[in-house]
Amino acid sequence: MNLPVNPPILPMLAKRVAEVPTAGDWIFEPKWDGFRTLIFKDGDEILIQSRDEKSLNRYFPELLDPLRAQLPTHCVLDGELVIAHRGHLDFDALQLRIHPAASRVKLLASQTPASVVFFDLLCEGKRDLRGEPFEKRRAHLESFLASATVPIHITPATRDRKVALDWFRRFEGAGLDGVVAKPTAGTYEPDKRVMLKIKHERDCDCVVAGFRWYKASKGSAIGSLLLGLYDDQQILQHVGVCASFTTEKRRKLVEFLEPWRRNALDHHPWKNWAGSDSQSIDGEHRMPGGQSRWSQGKDLSWEPLRPELVVEVAYEHMQSGRFRHMAHFRRWRNDKKPTDCTYAQLEVVPPEELSAIFPHNR
Repeated sequence: MNLPVNPPILPMLAKRVAEVPTAGDWIFEPKWDGFRTLIFKDGDEILIQSRDEKSLNRYFPELLDPLRAQLPTHCVLDGELVIAHRGHLDFDALQLRIHPAASRVKLLASQTPASVVFFDLLCEGKRDLRGEPFEKRRAHLESFLASATVPIHITPATRDRKVALDWFRRFEGAGLDGVVAKPTAGTYEPDKRVMLKIKHERDCDCVVAGFRWYKASKGSAIGSLLLGLYDDQQILQHVGVCASFTTEKRRKLVEFLEPWRRNALDHHPWKNWAGSDSQSIDGEHRMPGGQSRWSQGKDLSWEPLRPELVVEVAYEHMQSGRFRHMAHFRRWRNDKKPTDCTYAQLEVVPPEELSAIFPHNR
């Protein structure tokens, strides 16, 4: 491709906040629940790029002709791949599309066709628009997508906070994640968390770096998955576990995880902790399976996995850099790289909220 903005490009990101901002000049949009994508078009050549810089063309063949027909000859757009089914977004159906068999993909493309919802414009023609304010990029996007038809859409947008709050309440039932706030004067900054996202509940994408067997079912059922997040030094910290699986799911996980068990300890970031009974190796980095006064008598031995799987979990809150309670499995995230699983994605409760509850605490 020969564009002002050539692939691969990492998308601009958002940091989580507790509520829709009241101060500042923002453009609000619904937060879509799908696969983030950057679409590159150079003449008839189309690239549907995933968040982790891979081509998704073979998984969404039904989008190629509409993109060729409806987009400008040379452009790069930011958006979300979604599948709408029975009045709501279906993320599970979206994940089924990442299948190695072309025949299976073709069948699903006809049964549950995907759509793409655009919300930003990086370049058009020979112009690199990343340095332009978002409100201007949005105006350009609206201009050339004004007559777009299914499966191409432009996301709704508003400057009215009351409308955004209404979206936040009403759109949840349709499967949207919440609301995104973008500074009107903001430039496009790849891989930077400069937007804000307001979601309905806390979630987190974690690296799965190990597991524990379920009670007396060693070899036949998984008890919990060991979760990790990368800190500022790019060290994978153990942050807790997720469990609460059904009996059937525990058994299926044994087969599912098997490929990641092979040679898992060779270059594992927690290699020095295998077989150790100390709380940490250097007094700072937490060890999965370390004994504490709450775990005396429990079998906390664990099995390593190559840290390549990413899982989305639900959690209540963090305490001292770890999940205070057990996290709950939501879904696998095939579209994210393990290195993207950092503490930066977490919602941090500001101290002011705690002081409001305990005004006399010092």
